[in-house]
Amino acid sequence: MNAWRVAATKLLLLAMLATAAHGGTPSAASVGESIYLRGILSSGAPLEGTREAGTTAHAADAACVNCHQRSGLGSREGNLSTPPITGDYLFHEHTHGPAEPVLPYVESMRHREPYTDATLARAIREGVDPTGRQLSYLMPRFTIGDSDMAALIEYLKKLAVHRVPGVTDSVLHFATVFTPDADPAKREGVRTVLEQFFAEKNKFPFGPSPRMWTSDKTAYSKSMYMAKRRWQLHEWQLTGPASSWRAQLDKLLTEEPVFAVLSGVGGSNWAPVHEFCEEQALPCLFPNVEVPVVADRDFYSVYFSKGVLLEAQLIGQSIVGSDHQVAPRLVQQIYRAGDSGEPAAAALAKQLEQHGISVRSESLPPGPAGRGLAAALRAAARSDVIVLWLRPGEIAALGPAPRGSQIVYVSGLMGGLESTPLPAAWRPQTHLAYPFDLPDRRGVRLDYPLGWFKFRHIPVLAQQAQADTYLACSLIADVLNNHMADSASRAYLIEQLQGMLERRIMTGYYPHLALAINQRFASKGGYIAHFSDVPGDRLVADSAWLTP
Repeated sequence: MNAWRVAATKLLLLAMLATAAHGGTPSAASVGESIYLRGILSSGAPLEGTREAGTTAHAADAACVNCHQRSGLGSREGNLSTPPITGDYLFHEHTHGPAEPVLPYVESMRHREPYTDATLARAIREGVDPTGRQLSYLMPRFTIGDSDMAALIEYLKKLAVHRVPGVTDSVLHFATVFTPDADPAKREGVRTVLEQFFAEKNKFPFGPSPRMWTSDKTAYSKSMYMAKRRWQLHEWQLTGPASSWRAQLDKLLTEEPVFAVLSGVGGSNWAPVHEFCEEQALPCLFPNVEVPVVADRDFYSVYFSKGVLLEAQLIGQSIVGSDHQVAPRLVQQIYRAGDSGEPAAAALAKQLEQHGISVRSESLPPGPAGRGLAAALRAAARSDVIVLWLRPGEIAALGPAPRGSQIVYVSGLMGGLESTPLPAAWRPQTHLAYPFDLPDRRGVRLDYPLGWFKFRHIPVLAQQAQADTYLACSLIADVLNNHMADSASRAYLIEQLQGMLERRIMTGYYPHLALAINQRFASKGGYIAHFSDVPGDRLVADSAWLTP
């Protein structure tokens, strides 16, 4: 037998033993979840559905989540409405009396006869409701066996709107997370904005408003009310090495259950917080981080942008695009080990090497600003392009200008944006990655939060982080007040945020924000810019808004 066959046989035996050790077959709950979220049956075969027009959908394209969303609470877009399909809504009995359970109001809910397991299975396979009426043409007719059908129905029942941790009749609990490597000025500025916003939100006495007892002429009218809850902020300050953060977060969440994580500040490593929130199905909304986690299948973490990873894309697009008459042969990157520039440099190197451009990355040792920088700059003298992932103190101390033919790129996020202290001799050859709208174009979008700070005597310690924090708070307040009624579902919070974000006018540093389904970054572009004068901080864009 060939060696590869022996190895394959051993792997197969190990897989069989592992399957046996874990019970042999997947649980009904995992099968139902796989069908709903990914369109994969228990056999591993793709789910298949056919619509009235004869079009078919397979696997992920056929998954229930595409229309009914992760929460199961449906959606409404224009005249199209996708109803909720959690167990609470599917099997709800209409007794028309005070004893009838009250369902949380969602936009797409509609009056219908309650399903049974049998009529629901028929609806999924044949497209008819409990009374025999045809369902919408948008609803596919699925080919699905009895055991998979039972698993899917059981999953829908477990999607029922339960009481959510961190939510009481009178209080919504939020956490904000600060990692130990977070910039102190950002941490203090963000904390001040959060505390002021929460204080103003809670200025007036709160209490649940009375339910709407009506003549029942409006379907589900009893549920159409708003619970006026006070917002409670919990500050989660992490300490020690990143390897210990998960245990700290577990302990904090157990002691202080929260509905969502809002804002916060991270340093060069946010991954433990991101992974914790995904595993706990805990919304993590717009943290101030330079290196967010990019994971296409994650759901609960939402960011304003990709930070320095977006800057790497902008710089890469500029280098391989039409900005240079002669394509550069060698790009030299300089970053300090352990800082945010390290993952950004790795991302840019990968992008450039795919285009045949050689990249050499110089990692400065951890330590005080300036350590090893002069030697790294001397080594970069022969490169065509220099990319600097450095902090303001090191940029200010760059020394003699590079030779005339070299092009220099600097990280705006790390260097200080328009306040980057770039020496005068470096300005003619330097371009700044800028993942925001330019200062002279932001206008009233930024004037509003800055006016809010001034009126409340909030010191501006880190303007961009504080403006983003104010924007995050106001977005969540808008979603909770105007789009969710009493539906305190964590997944539904994310879904409603996706639906309303692109209509937002006051967007602070960003020209436009949008979150389509399966998108985690609300702003997707930026500029490559340069300083217009040797002194001063006026930036001029090298091109139009870039969306890598």
